[in-house]
Amino acid sequence: MNEQALRDELAQLKIQNTKLKKINNALMQRVEDSGENQYAPYTAFEHSVHLAEQVREKTQTLNETLVKLERSNHALKQANTTANLFKQRFIDAIESISEAFVLLDSKGRIILQNSNFANFWNDSGLPIAEGANLKDLKDLAKIRGIIRRATPGDAFASPVYQLSDDRWFQLNEHRTSEGGWVMLYTDITAIKTAESARYERGMAQKSLLLQNLIDNLSQGVVLISSHNKIEVWNKRFAEMSQLSPNLLREMPTTVNMQNLTELDLSPQSNTDNYHYTQTLINGTVLEIREHRLNNGKIIKTYSDITKRHRYAESLRKSESWLRLITDNVPAMIAYIGKDLKYQFTNRVYVDWYGLHQGGLNGLELEQSRVHSNFTKIKRYVDRALKGESVSFTVDEKNKFGEPSYLLKSYVPNRDINGDVLGFFVLIRDITERRKNALALQKAYDQLEVRVQERTSQLQSLNDKLQVEVEERRQAQANLLQAKSEAEFANNSKTKFLAAVSHDLLQPLNAAQLFTSSLMERPLEDKTKKQLNSVANSLDDLENLISTLVDISKLDAGVVKADKSSFKLSELLNNLASEYQQISKQYNVSFSYVTSDVVVDSDSVLLARILRNFLSNAFRYSNNGKVLLGCRRQGNYVSIEVWDNGTGIAKDQIKEIFKEFKRLESSHTAFSNGLGLGLAIVDKISKVLEQPIEVKSTLGKGSVFSVKVPLGQITNLLPTYNPLNYMMDSPVLAQSKIWLIDNDASVCAGMSQLLGGWECEVITAISLKDLKQQVDICHDHADILIVDYNLDDGVNGLDVANEINSLRDQALPVMMITANYSKQLKNEVNNSDILLLNKPVKPMKLKTSMLYLLK
Repeated sequence: MNEQALRDELAQLKIQNTKLKKINNALMQRVEDSGENQYAPYTAFEHSVHLAEQVREKTQTLNETLVKLERSNHALKQANTTANLFKQRFIDAIESISEAFVLLDSKGRIILQNSNFANFWNDSGLPIAEGANLKDLKDLAKIRGIIRRATPGDAFASPVYQLSDDRWFQLNEHRTSEGGWVMLYTDITAIKTAESARYERGMAQKSLLLQNLIDNLSQGVVLISSHNKIEVWNKRFAEMSQLSPNLLREMPTTVNMQNLTELDLSPQSNTDNYHYTQTLINGTVLEIREHRLNNGKIIKTYSDITKRHRYAESLRKSESWLRLITDNVPAMIAYIGKDLKYQFTNRVYVDWYGLHQGGLNGLELEQSRVHSNFTKIKRYVDRALKGESVSFTVDEKNKFGEPSYLLKSYVPNRDINGDVLGFFVLIRDITERRKNALALQKAYDQLEVRVQERTSQLQSLNDKLQVEVEERRQAQANLLQAKSEAEFANNSKTKFLAAVSHDLLQPLNAAQLFTSSLMERPLEDKTKKQLNSVANSLDDLENLISTLVDISKLDAGVVKADKSSFKLSELLNNLASEYQQISKQYNVSFSYVTSDVVVDSDSVLLARILRNFLSNAFRYSNNGKVLLGCRRQGNYVSIEVWDNGTGIAKDQIKEIFKEFKRLESSHTAFSNGLGLGLAIVDKISKVLEQPIEVKSTLGKGSVFSVKVPLGQITNLLPTYNPLNYMMDSPVLAQSKIWLIDNDASVCAGMSQLLGGWECEVITAISLKDLKQQVDICHDHADILIVDYNLDDGVNGLDVANEINSLRDQALPVMMITANYSKQLKNEVNNSDILLLNKPVKPMKLKTSMLYLLK
């Protein structure tokens, strides 16, 4: 109950008390004035007593009520004082906060506000008294432009207002229990200003980092606007375009700049990504890439790919040389992958079947028209894919539809883990050989029949004995002639391969020289890896050609033994040093026992036999042991190679000496062999007339040995190996080299390789060509390098002698040749000329040159 109610109740009680007093007085007057009834006074007195009692009770009640009223009034005053105190404290509290505070009722009208809220609207000219509607104030402020921008709030952020004077406020509101709102407007102008400053600094820093990033790119980068203006560029672009940075900062158009630079600046395509190449006047090759952005702008990048372009060109040339070599080998060669699809065929292969070059590439072996009889060869294909080298004969029809007999060999190709990746196909047409053999067999059968017939007739017809003898002699003559023709047909092929060895090794030597010169240059890892693959392929091709040529020379009988006496220790020491270097690579423990005995043999051919023995021992002794040594056996010495490898079954010992025959191995070494090594050993042994012997136990190991006669100490030839000569501080830089070789590609390769060693090289294809470039009598030169087989029947030995005969001081001479004859070696040694055989290895060439300069 409030103070006013108490006052109203007190006034009513006073009025009632006044009325009761008036009634009491009136009653007392009536009693006094009445005398008619003798009992009337008593009655009146009694009645007055009752009235007095009632008045007393009423008065007491009134007094109690007055006391309560006084107490209530006092409590009300205290409550009012407390309420006023709390109200003042509340006002002081909202005045003390830095935010603008306002309290709204449920209809959005202002009930209470602090001075900060009032100041918030002071400059707006809007009424902000109590009772004003805040929503109307906001709408009016937006109309007048006082609130420039309002960001509505959500579950994660409060509303934010930006005023026309660039002040920022954040609104925090809370619903009251009566349905109204408590609102706080926080001035966040300083925060926004700091945030904008940080943002601008961050953007400036990011722009600087981005500019530094693109400036440090190896590519030229430029950003062209949708109006063809240069907006962003890096230093590399300025260097490539040779445009002034001051000019580029003016954001010129590409049309105006195109006349000032050689770079192509104009857009080339409407697609999102497009790239093309441009060759500058100075020979620089650029790869230009365009990326079109969604806003119409274009980013163009310029990459210098000159080295990669030149490397790709050299690879294409190397591929062309490899194709030239394989296309000129008189054998059908192909490569089939693990998926049984053709990946390579040489020209002889496709010509035999009447197809165009590359006509089989990508075709499956079973589906190709060439192998319609796939079922005949399927079992051999399966064996090759399991890692076995196989050889077999099959009858097929050539491009003219003529039946032919082919000798096919499948040689598996393995990776470094020993997994089969595919297999090589080597095919020889043995139709003529087969026909000759059949003719010989037929002639022999007919001869036997005729001899039997004539023998029976001789018993009865003695007079015809001379005629029959003559017929038999004639038949034998025909038989010998047929056999001679068959041997001639077979030897023609092998003699041809032996004769063309120089022409095959010449381009291969050039390709290896180019590859070696490239490998000595700093290249990217990816390019270096590809170049190593090319070098490995060239080495494999060299081994293939050398092996085929060797086996053909041995078959043709052109290889003769040039025996002499020499110390066996020199040969064994060289071989031991060579194989000790690769023993760790294949986890083989290698040891050898030397010997000072003198033997009589061909050191080159004997070394070839022992290298094959050692190679096979390493191949079949993975993580095993290999021993090289010798045993004295009377007037002979047995040179032996022991291993504890897989061993060979007794029924397989004769098979390993057949061509293209390979047994299962550890696949960790010599994985690209053709299975010709021991076949060559067998043929060399027959040439030397020095027998070989094999002892083996399956699962325990093998012993390969060759029996060599002892020699005489007086027949020893002086040994001279310049490659073993140790030199102090060899220097090739600035050395002047004269090179004569009739193959221009070899000249180019040698020039590039020696130029990489900082040599000054002058190349010529003949002596006449060299005379046109230098004065051979008086000009300075450090080394003369000549090829043995020059044009028009001229040899390098005569050219070198002629040049040195005209000079006061003879030049050191190095001769490079594919001629391996002992006669040439002796002739060169007698003339103090250093001889190297093709294909020459760069390290051997470098070592030999250092020796000549020493």
